[in-house]
Amino acid sequence: MAIDESKYTSFQQFLLNLLSLLTVIPLAPYLNRYIPQIVAGGWHLDMMVSIILSFLFTRLLLWIFKPLIIPAFALVTGILAFNYFSGRYTFNNVLNDYKGMVQGNWGAKDNKMLDILSLYPTRVETYRDKTVKGIKDKVNFKDSLVRNFSVRHSLENFDEYFPKYGKTVRYLSLFRYINTHFKYVQDSRRDEYFATPQETIMNGLGGDCDDHSILMASCLQSIGARCRIVLIQGHAYPELYCGNKEDFEALKQAIVTLFPKPAVREIYYHEMKGHYWINLDYTARHPGGPYMNDKVYALIEL
Repeated sequence: MAIDESKYTSFQQFLLNLLSLLTVIPLAPYLNRYIPQIVAGGWHLDMMVSIILSFLFTRLLLWIFKPLIIPAFALVTGILAFNYFSGRYTFNNVLNDYKGMVQGNWGAKDNKMLDILSLYPTRVETYRDKTVKGIKDKVNFKDSLVRNFSVRHSLENFDEYFPKYGKTVRYLSLFRYINTHFKYVQDSRRDEYFATPQETIMNGLGGDCDDHSILMASCLQSIGARCRIVLIQGHAYPELYCGNKEDFEALKQAIVTLFPKPAVREIYYHEMKGHYWINLDYTARHPGGPYMNDKVYALIEL
């Protein structure tokens, strides 16, 4: 039996219920960071579960002793205010997580690319052999410079979401750094040049599409990801291995939440026999962005 036997005026009841609602709003996404992703029928339900748990928690406080909601509200807002000054999970994250829930369930769509990669996944045109060999020979994820660069920048962003998305956070943080700092520099007209990842790091992240692909694939693989490089007409880009359909859905929700500006409308991917890969090109604003074209000439497994 509740120990709160006091009588409250209608206005006091209204204020306490309002505080309860204002406690649920920031508490739910804060709690959601520690709840594993729940996907059912393509719907991401973990945030909804967090909202229900937060609502039940505040109702329990009101049932036990109504004024308890006041220190609960003060504690939640105080933590977010403290985080604002310490650069951790704060009010902007709360808003972004609600946007991510809506965008992930109703906004972002899947866009499977149908091309030669789906029909002939091992096909390589003869005149592309030199390019394939040149790129593959330069990929290096065991070098200490590459590893140190990757670890440092994998920790720069999204760390507050590590309890939620795990190692995916490290991959997306590293992608974000390379994606926002890489600058296109054309090769000599005389010959094609393939830079090692060490060279690209040392020159300040400048190069062409194959240099970017070598860098991105090498760096991500140095922290445990699986990548491949795809050659298309006039271009090359890296792809990140997602796993099966369930893994793809989990990664998709992480991308929608962590890359809100502009909002993710579609996730482009390749799928073959239940294995999913997404685009990590420098032309894309987020992982899984649009492909430049679907004329695939070669697939470089690393």
